[in-house]
Amino acid sequence: MVVTQNRNSGIQTTNQITGKRKWWALATVMMTMFFSSMNQTVVSTAIPTIIGDLNGFEMYAWIFSAFMITSAVTVPIYGKLSDVYGRKPFYIFGLIMFAVGSAVSGLAQNMLMLIIARAIQGIGAGAMMSMPRATIGDIFNPKERGRWMGVIGAVFGLSSILGPTIGGWITDEWGWRWVFYVNLPFAVLALIGVIFALPKVRTSEQASIDWIGSFLLVLGLLPILLGFTWAGSKYDWSSPVEISLFGAGIIILILFYIYERKAANPVIDTKLFKNQIFSTSLILGIFVAMGMFGATMFLPLFVQGVVGLDAQSSGLVMSPMMISFIVGSVVSGQIMSRTGKYKKLSHISAILMAVGLFLFTQMDVNTTYPTVIINMIVLGLGIGSLMPLLNIAVQNAFPYKMMGTVNATQQFVSSLGGVIASPIFGSILNNGFADKLETSLPKQLMQMKEKMGDVNPQALLTKEAQEALASNFKKLGDAGIELYNSFLHAVKVSLTTGVHHLFIVAVVFGCLTFIGTFFLPEIGLKDDDYFAEANKDTAPTKKAN
Repeated sequence: MVVTQNRNSGIQTTNQITGKRKWWALATVMMTMFFSSMNQTVVSTAIPTIIGDLNGFEMYAWIFSAFMITSAVTVPIYGKLSDVYGRKPFYIFGLIMFAVGSAVSGLAQNMLMLIIARAIQGIGAGAMMSMPRATIGDIFNPKERGRWMGVIGAVFGLSSILGPTIGGWITDEWGWRWVFYVNLPFAVLALIGVIFALPKVRTSEQASIDWIGSFLLVLGLLPILLGFTWAGSKYDWSSPVEISLFGAGIIILILFYIYERKAANPVIDTKLFKNQIFSTSLILGIFVAMGMFGATMFLPLFVQGVVGLDAQSSGLVMSPMMISFIVGSVVSGQIMSRTGKYKKLSHISAILMAVGLFLFTQMDVNTTYPTVIINMIVLGLGIGSLMPLLNIAVQNAFPYKMMGTVNATQQFVSSLGGVIASPIFGSILNNGFADKLETSLPKQLMQMKEKMGDVNPQALLTKEAQEALASNFKKLGDAGIELYNSFLHAVKVSLTTGVHHLFIVAVVFGCLTFIGTFFLPEIGLKDDDYFAEANKDTAPTKKAN
């Protein structure tokens, strides 16, 4: 495939990467995805130490919220502009911003400074979230892309396994500041790879940042994300604060939608949603995210609190699922590349996901870890094969010159599904736990619970919390240890109930995913003609300066 290029300047008219350069680009993408996806799990492991050092428990949620908000709102902006000006400048900008944010995070002397630094990190992460998948599309045509998207899924799964363990080791051996400093050498290596491997691009089109649309998007998302972050923990779902946040956000997003329909260069092109493959894939992506987060976020809590596995980190607990996720990604990618089809595979993947979630609902206080492993493997195979499938289906449905835009919009909407899932499932867990605990405790223990206040199951399951609790029970004399064991048993039974409730909700999303796959149209995966159309469209620009 010949890429239109200005001989004197070496500037291309498309983002396509050919020749030996594409393998360097692929290595750069994989390295960038590995350390950027691992960053969140590494930071999560260090959070208790950071809070203790900076004395900022009341603000700790903002360590994640600041990063999440800035990364989410910048993804569609990067995607739109990179289709016109190439991936390279936004990749470079994103890596620099991520490195600056990491360095400042490591130097933070208080929580406010850390939160600001995390917001800067998020601006860079927005590019690192949207550019890699688009770059894979620049290297391989849709039919080839399946097997390589599977490899990318494997990189994500591996980082999820290693992240918590590496984060714990760095925090214990070097201190929490190195959790951020360790990003810097990876950022430098990625920068070198991007500068060397990615082409300079100039097209006949012109694009400008939709500042008004971007402002309305941020202004609308901010109160909604804050509402979901605080709901069920800081405020009740029906509190005036929550109602005001959600109401204001929805009104502003309606204004954003009205404005985007008439904007010359919209940050999110509303016309994309008229494509059935695009709109169906977005809905399925949200369902998958809701089901996946409902299971994976609280499964380590069940395994450690109910099954009794003494895992050093949640990454070790989740390893079987992540490994099956990798296998599912690779296998489904190979099938799509060989057959050029994806619809039947989407049905099979969704069935595995729904069955895996259903198996989780059958777990109780007597469940053993081998049973949990089998359930995780089934779920991991389903989700691992379905997620890259949806991405490829969307990329294949639009012209190559729009790939950055559609890819970023899809990723943006799917990430919101995860954001929404976290507080919803947290509330389901806490409410189910609290209700069951009221009926599980003997009267004597109920009186003690009233003195203890609200019981947080996640806090009780830490080694330090259990030791402190046991020491308090020992003060009661010989009967104290027996009461302590009764209390922990009641906590396990109540925790099982709470987790069971959220798994039931997750099953609903799994079933909706399966039903939704029947509404996903199928277009045979394109070969190199996918790139030929873009080169033909941009051919007149080869005389560019």
